Amino acid sequence: MTGHIAFTPSAKAYQARRGSRASYARMEEKGAFNRSVTPELAAFIAERDSLYLGTATADGQPYIQHRGGPEGFLKVLDERTLAMADFRGNKQYITAGNLADNDRAFLFLMDYANRQRIKIWGRARMVEDDPALMEKLVDPGYSAVPEQAILFEIAQWDANCPQHITPRYTEAEVAKAVAGLQQRIAELEAELAACRERRAG
Repeated sequence: MTGHIAFTPSAKAYQARRGSRASYARMEEKGAFNRSVTPELAAFIAERDSLYLGTATADGQPYIQHRGGPEGFLKVLDERTLAMADFRGNKQYITAGNLADNDRAFLFLMDYANRQRIKIWGRARMVEDDPALMEKLVDPGYSAVPEQAILFEIAQWDANCPQHITPRYTEAEVAKAVAGLQQRIAELEAELAACRERRAG
């Protein structure tokens, strides 16, 4: 595979109309699109505590679901395989049902703080009754109940430009950013209290 998996004839026609087809054609000719996990992708995945998983029914009705967990809950098993625990939720099992009929799947990973995003196309399946696999995927300190595993085989992945990504920060990232400010506020409050004591004396 040298071309981009999402560049259908219709997508290419739009690219041609909008003036971007030539540059993407050169990338396809060079085989510039990724099919396996690089060290950079592995590092990006290891920092994620959230992702979006896209599936579709047998007749193509799309569905997207948010998945979250402790940082690094999506694991790299080898250069073409990712996996994560499927934690108990509202028991609708829409994703599981879709994958039973249509194994094509898509992962969308966002780093809002650094305005980076990764798109991963592939095929996925639910894996039940595999204790050895689950042991690799479950963080003992995370309180959610794992029901099964989702195994994702990478067909291709791509990184997007940062355009139009509004930075957002997790509670932990905000706490780290303001820690120095809180320390400085405490120091100033102590100095102010000392000044008041001297004046009162």
